[in-house]
Amino acid sequence: MTNVGFIGAGNMGYAIMKGIAGSTLGDSIALYACDSYEPAAERAAELGAKVCENGAETVRCCKYVFLAVKPQQLDEVLDEISGAVSEETVLVSICAGITDEHIASRTREGAKVVLVMPNTPLLLGEGATALSRSDSVTDAEFELVCSIFGACGIYSVIPKDKMKEIIAINGSSPAFIYLYAKAFIDYADSVGIDRGAATELFAKSLIGSAKMITDSGRTIEELITMVSSKGGTTIAGLEKLREGELERTVAECCKACTKRAYELAK
Repeated sequence: MTNVGFIGAGNMGYAIMKGIAGSTLGDSIALYACDSYEPAAERAAELGAKVCENGAETVRCCKYVFLAVKPQQLDEVLDEISGAVSEETVLVSICAGITDEHIASRTREGAKVVLVMPNTPLLLGEGATALSRSDSVTDAEFELVCSIFGACGIYSVIPKDKMKEIIAINGSSPAFIYLYAKAFIDYADSVGIDRGAATELFAKSLIGSAKMITDSGRTIEELITMVSSKGGTTIAGLEKLREGELERTVAECCKACTKRAYELAK
């Protein structure tokens, strides 16, 4: 059995543990977890995780340790576990903006670090996760971490120096999509359409549109054209979105997200 520990058993840590427990990986991985918030620790225990007293104990018990805490809490955690991190420990960080060099500087020189940017759809097994690794992580070690995220959705390996830029694309983007969806559903409500019906219809439209992007073999520009009859309703709506500079606003949104990631890294 491979021991995999979680320091932090909140939504993201729980989602990853759930993905492990619900897949064939659960047959070969033993889960460990610690969280100062008792309900989170209890929820991890319900998945079969052994609850540890603190982070240092979790590290001593496990080869792979997920740092599933907020970036602002990470340094405190790293200081606590530094004495327990060995040359074999693989630290898997989901902390936005934090580099592998920083984690190594607070634990041990040459520490094995995998940087991960997941998103909350992992809770439903529909996650999209970006990963990179430090040079000290072996192919076999990285493959196991990738397989964990493969059990929770899809993953993609990207260059280490793009881990901050990717946050807007998959880590934070669900919130941006939810806000976009809310505007359409609010409009439906304002014109007397049942909110529940509008939510179901728009959500299914999002799912179907996403599948068209990934599976149709057409470019996004081609897909837009397919929906846009000359002089029709879609063209009228697209004109207003372009007048409002939707694409520029999205670019500014992504830049702000990335800027904050660099600030958190300092």
